Amino acid sequence: MANDLFDNLPPQEPARKAAASAPAKAARSPKPAAAAQEGYSAADIEVLEGLEPVRRRPGMYIGGTDARALHHLFAEVLDNSMDEAVAGHASFIEVELDAEGFLTVTDNGRGIPVDPHPKFKDKSALEVILTTLHAGGKFDSSVYETSGGLHGVGISVVNALSDTLQVEVARNRTLYRQEFARGIPTSPLREVGPAPNRRGTKVRFHPDPEIFGKAARFNPDTIYRMARAKAYLFGGVQIRWSCDESLIREGSETPRKATIHFPGGLRDFLEEKLAGKTRVTDEIFAGKVKNAGGHGSLEWAISWFAGDGFVRSYCNTVPTPEGGTHVSGLRSALLRSLKSYGEMSGNKRAAILTSDDILTSAGAVLSVYIREPEFVGQTKDRLSSPEAARITEAAIRDHFDHWLSGHPAQADKLLEWVIERADERLARRKQREVSRKAATRKLRLPGKLADCTAKDRSDTEIFIVEGDSAGGSAKQARNRETQAILPLRGKILNVANASRDKIAANQQLADIIQALGCGTGKTYREEELRYERIIIMTDADVDGAHIASLLITFFYRQMPGLIENGHLFLAVPPLFKISQGPKSAYARDEAHRDELLETMFTGRGKVEISRFKGLGEMMPAQLKETTMDPKRRTLLRVCVPPEDKAQTDDAVTRLMGSRPEARFAFISERAEFVDDDLLDV
Repeated sequence: MANDLFDNLPPQEPARKAAASAPAKAARSPKPAAAAQEGYSAADIEVLEGLEPVRRRPGMYIGGTDARALHHLFAEVLDNSMDEAVAGHASFIEVELDAEGFLTVTDNGRGIPVDPHPKFKDKSALEVILTTLHAGGKFDSSVYETSGGLHGVGISVVNALSDTLQVEVARNRTLYRQEFARGIPTSPLREVGPAPNRRGTKVRFHPDPEIFGKAARFNPDTIYRMARAKAYLFGGVQIRWSCDESLIREGSETPRKATIHFPGGLRDFLEEKLAGKTRVTDEIFAGKVKNAGGHGSLEWAISWFAGDGFVRSYCNTVPTPEGGTHVSGLRSALLRSLKSYGEMSGNKRAAILTSDDILTSAGAVLSVYIREPEFVGQTKDRLSSPEAARITEAAIRDHFDHWLSGHPAQADKLLEWVIERADERLARRKQREVSRKAATRKLRLPGKLADCTAKDRSDTEIFIVEGDSAGGSAKQARNRETQAILPLRGKILNVANASRDKIAANQQLADIIQALGCGTGKTYREEELRYERIIIMTDADVDGAHIASLLITFFYRQMPGLIENGHLFLAVPPLFKISQGPKSAYARDEAHRDELLETMFTGRGKVEISRFKGLGEMMPAQLKETTMDPKRRTLLRVCVPPEDKAQTDDAVTRLMGSRPEARFAFISERAEFVDDDLLDV
């Protein structure tokens, strides 16, 4: 989901390899194993100290070394000043870009503390903040109730990746200054003199060409747009912009000097964004809620218009281009309110609405402020805090209910408009027929996808099968007219903590996406889905359950529409076959096996129990009888009720994310549900 306030950033360049600036090493022939082992000792173990990790691996902290990452340095410095403004301590921020490529950000906030740090008595707090990762005032909510900075790495990362950085702090009517180079102090903190009419912090820095390349320069257009975005997000702040005239390109609309101030906040942004467009409703639905649910505050502005919709979201003034839990709360609030209004006004067709129908032609801007937010990754592209969904849904639904009832003419017009979008969606779905042979040729999956022959997707299904062996059995057991088989080899990529580049480069995920034909993320199109049911069929063991969980995570994150519209299922293959003379039955698990032994196999004769190690061990006839025949099989539908969306987001993030401590806490909290036998393993 692109973020309009940051559109038109310079095109991303490939991340430069760390080795590019290092001296080339002569090629060596491989050493024998023994010699290689002897040459690997404690002396080869590096311990990176201070800010050295940032310079070695900048991509871990700012996402790379391309133009977008370069401008992320400005975002980190500007966020600190915005945190002061949001907290009520600063009323203006100055942003200056000079001819030498130095960027200066000044605010009139409280100023970074300059007194000796209690833990590092030989260093001031300012020097500790600038030279130590995970040092800052954002960890204690008594200092900042809400903030964009979470980990205490922002300004120290900027310092590490700048060849020159100077900080001035005005506190207690006195001006202090200190200089740094590539993260290392080049001067002590010194008292410059009295500053009776000044307070706050001034940071002047220049990006290091060793990291970003000699040609790297801040783009005035980009810096100006980022500053405007922050001014929209907090209507109480005034941003004073200045740029050297020589840097402004011919034809650019970026002014040399400007005072950026938007008292109306997000409403002002939407008014400007939708200028000249035909709106469905005359009035923009906008509002603010402070201390929402006792956990945070939020502001929003939404309007419907003739065109493609967009959603811009922020948390603590940090853009979240991939959305997250706060956007989920917004979608749920709008859908429930509009459906409820339809019911009260007697319009039964409102029942067919989905959140996509409502937002497909809506312009929405959402900004939330919460304590200690959780993001996916250091670059904070997606919010994962569960409470954000609850806060957003409760606040916006209450106000939207009142807005609809207070503007009945506009509400009726909006409801009819949205129902028309739903009718268009359903019409496209009914009219669409897929030429499967042509689609199969486009898939380029010879020997993997065994497609079905039906031209219409009605009552068709695709089995995503674990392993080529099981895939072979499934191909023989299927109904060729309505059942397709896509075998996968091994465990797929865990998309919960994978970058978009990794997901795009993964062949197994690419096979799934191509086979389904409906796209992912924002490009997902329900009407282009090639099958009515997508069935995950894995072995009835721990490994099979793990593969199934990885696949469900992929669909939940990349194709949530499959789950919302009831297309995703889990097959339930048996784990045991029980035989006694001519009598036989299949058992799903140990409990089912014991139940069958007590009820069906009580007569005379030897009872034989065989355990299937995997689907590949089952004969095609057995697989069809137990797992694939619609008349005899059992399927589990994967669904997420809207009221459980926030809880599900939290569970997926904690269980499938990159934080093992979150997984351990999740399992520990549910230890009472774990079978006693498992505790001895």
